[in-house]
Amino acid sequence: MAGIAIAWIVFVCVSCGALLGMLLRRILPEHHLNNDSKDVLKLGMGLLATLAALVLGLLIASSKSQYDTQRDGLDQVAAKLILVDAGLALYGPKAAGARNQFRHTVASALNHIWPNDSSLASSLTASDTTAGATAVYNLVQELSPQDDTQRRLQSQALQLLQELGQTRWLLVAQQESGVVPLPFLIILVFWLTVLFASFGLLSPPNATIIGVLFVCALSVSAAIFLILELGRPFEGTLQLSSAPIRHAFERIGQ
Repeated sequence: MAGIAIAWIVFVCVSCGALLGMLLRRILPEHHLNNDSKDVLKLGMGLLATLAALVLGLLIASSKSQYDTQRDGLDQVAAKLILVDAGLALYGPKAAGARNQFRHTVASALNHIWPNDSSLASSLTASDTTAGATAVYNLVQELSPQDDTQRRLQSQALQLLQELGQTRWLLVAQQESGVVPLPFLIILVFWLTVLFASFGLLSPPNATIIGVLFVCALSVSAAIFLILELGRPFEGTLQLSSAPIRHAFERIGQ
């Protein structure tokens, strides 16, 4: 919801900039809009347009790259969940307690990351999920292997559990670093507002021009919306699918 609200604020600011430019066109004396003045204004518009386009392009590319990285991280988590459970199943009945705790922990993580109640916020750092993961690790570590096969399975399970924990906190760090800083966003919106004010200043106020500026303002706002939503991969309109983790959960305990 925050992404939509900010996108609408951007749209209003940019549209008001265009309307302000049209108003100034009527108020300013004629010599302020002669050919020499327009040439200088067009140079300034070109500079701002280049800056805004570069920043928007870099932000979209960065956000999409981070989004894809987190999606790949979830796929790796799903695969490792299945491998951990398969290893504990091969270990034998003595690992049944660890398997049960493991399934309970995965269910807890699913409920916190993709809650059934839409009013609840997604969380990768829920305390009960952390406690459950620690309990699983301790249970596996406390197993007493009777032969080389069980020792190998225990070692592999512990290694996979460590990698799962590392991936989880890496996803947390990536999610936090994906937030666009507010001063950065304010400066970008200021550039866009000034740019659209320049468009309005140089454009005759007719229905076609107003329609074009409206569509352009909507497009810029949509780009900001995409950037903000890609930075929130576990919630919002473009949230990552829970299908890989749910598929892995269905395999655990079988």
